[in-house]
Amino acid sequence: MSKNVLIVSASPRKGGNSDILAEQFAEGAAKAGHAVEKVNLADRQIQFCKGCLVCQNTHQCVIHDDMKNILDQMVCADIVVFATPIYFYEMAGQLKTFLDRTNPLYGVNYSFRDIYLIGSSAEEESSAMDGAVKGLEGWIACFDKTRMAGVVHGGGVTDRGDIKGHSVCMKQAYEMGINV
Repeated sequence: MSKNVLIVSASPRKGGNSDILAEQFAEGAAKAGHAVEKVNLADRQIQFCKGCLVCQNTHQCVIHDDMKNILDQMVCADIVVFATPIYFYEMAGQLKTFLDRTNPLYGVNYSFRDIYLIGSSAEEESSAMDGAVKGLEGWIACFDKTRMAGVVHGGGVTDRGDIKGHSVCMKQAYEMGINV
């Protein structure tokens, strides 16, 4: 059965390492027959959450920027994939800002169930992703129909495109996409 897959890439660099891993996931999911959409946060205007909580009652944000369109895509997605570079052992600020702005989805009938995290870091150890995983698990805990379905880490990469030399994590991202 075909699923709707939404990939949210927080890489500030087009063609950055986490973005390349996201493309691998997308290729795998498309090959398996799934509909794939990718949003690059670097191309969008997304402001910080104001913490006003109006969205808790209206399910609409008071800020009028590019977030509304992404939320409309997200609520209809079966699978959501977050791709981020790892900075200081945590997800990129772009992704954290995005997650904060998903508050209007709380309490609505969303379709997404499986959440995936793809990350790249200069550090080789998989523990470099622990902060990002924990942060995303906190977000997932607020959406009781969801679960962390998989994590891919590409470590030891700094320069744009370095990840292409890491066939193991490239293959992991691709196969994760095929198996959603």
